[in-house]
Amino acid sequence: MLKQLSQLTTSQIQEQMKEMDSKVDLFRVCHTILSLAPTTAPRTASHSRKTKETEISARVVLDGSGSSNVSTGIGFLDHMLEALSKHSLIDITLKCKGDLQVDDHHTTEDCAIALGICVRKAVGDKVGITRYGSALAPLDEALSRVVVDISGRGNASVNLNLKREKVGDVSAEMLTHFFISFATSAGISLHVDVLKGENDHHKSESAFKATALALRHAVEIDERRKGTIPSTKETLSV
Repeated sequence: MLKQLSQLTTSQIQEQMKEMDSKVDLFRVCHTILSLAPTTAPRTASHSRKTKETEISARVVLDGSGSSNVSTGIGFLDHMLEALSKHSLIDITLKCKGDLQVDDHHTTEDCAIALGICVRKAVGDKVGITRYGSALAPLDEALSRVVVDISGRGNASVNLNLKREKVGDVSAEMLTHFFISFATSAGISLHVDVLKGENDHHKSESAFKATALALRHAVEIDERRKGTIPSTKETLSV
């Protein structure tokens, strides 16, 4: 090697050094690109359903920025789902055409089902997730507490303590039913309690915001759980 170098002219040595520098620079660029690339597949899912009562398309991105594009035909429900997206940082796209000439039941229920299915599919095998989440969220005089367990078993306990028959253009009973339908289809255990409040709008919104915050934590990837499922059973499928 030394003998070969001794036979090169100064200009030839300089050319080879430039070539080596360019290779080093290329290596550094490739290393930087690889370090910035996502290490896991994006957790996203879509779901569509069409019945005689509703036609729905939904999509979620769990590791999103909280952006939403929601149109259910029910203004107050849109408002709640936008809050759910904003504070969970889950991107939500949901479009629904429902039989609102009948009432708000089918649209509200089916939107909850479609959204829950998307969340269940996006969470996937649940490897590495935090699993549990809890949050308190106030809105002026109202205060709500929500606890979430991504257990694979859908059930809900919901106490909104609403006084009016309707909040905006959605019936109070359907707001409760939304949480139950969402939890059942998402395969999560969901406890929603409005602890205090006077205004039904405030109580409802604080409940959705607390759900968003709890859900955000529950679906997050815990770096210490890499490659493992947070269960002594080593499964969260049932």
